[in-house]
Amino acid sequence: MGNIMEAVFCILYLVFTGFLGIAMLVTAKGNFDRRFFGLLTVVLVAGDAFHLVPRIYGALTNTMAEIYAALGFGTLVTSVTMTIFYVMVWEFWRKRRNYSKISPVAIVFYVAAVVRIALCFFPQNAWLTENPPLAWAIYRNIPFVLVGAIVVWRFWVDRKAEPHFKWAWLAITLSFAFYLPVVLFASEIPIVGMLMIPKTVCYVWFILMGYKATKKV
Repeated sequence: MGNIMEAVFCILYLVFTGFLGIAMLVTAKGNFDRRFFGLLTVVLVAGDAFHLVPRIYGALTNTMAEIYAALGFGTLVTSVTMTIFYVMVWEFWRKRRNYSKISPVAIVFYVAAVVRIALCFFPQNAWLTENPPLAWAIYRNIPFVLVGAIVVWRFWVDRKAEPHFKWAWLAITLSFAFYLPVVLFASEIPIVGMLMIPKTVCYVWFILMGYKATKKV
C-alpha cells in the first residue's frame, strides 16, 4: 500500500505541477514574468521526472532495489536541474525587483551554483552504483545549501514587497529542512526518505505563489 501511495503522489505531482507550468507558458502572451516562471516550473518538473518516473515504476513493480542505476542517473539529472531551477528563481526575482546582476551576494550565488553542478559530475559520486558514497552526497550539497540559503535570504528581505510571495522564504526553507535529513540518513534509515513528500509539497506551494503572482499581464 505504501508503494502505491508513493507512486500516486509522484504522478499527481508531475501532472499537476507540469500543468501549472504549461498553463503559465500558454497564457503568458506579453507577460515576461509569467512566461519565465512557467519555464522554470517546466524545468523543475522535467528534471524531477528523470528521478520520479523510475521511482514510480519501481514502486508499482516492487523492483526499487533492482533499478538503482536508473534511480542514480535520475538523481544526477535532478540534482543539476534543481540547481538550474534555483538560478532561474534568482533571475526571476532579480529582474522582477530590478536588482543588480553583479552584486557581491549574486556573485557568491552563481559561484556556488556552478560549483554544485560541477561536483555533480565528479565520478566519485558513483551515481550508477547501488550504494553511492555519503561523503560525496554531502560535498555536492554544501554549495547547494548555500544557493538555497541565499534565495531564502532574498525572499525574506523582500517578504513584504509582494503579497503572493510573502511566504516564499518559508516554503524554500522547509523544502531544505525536509531534504537534508534524506541526504544524511535515508541510506541507513529508509523511512526518512518519506520526508521527500512534504519537501515536494513545499515546491508545489512555491509554484502556486508564482502562478497567482504572475496571473495579471
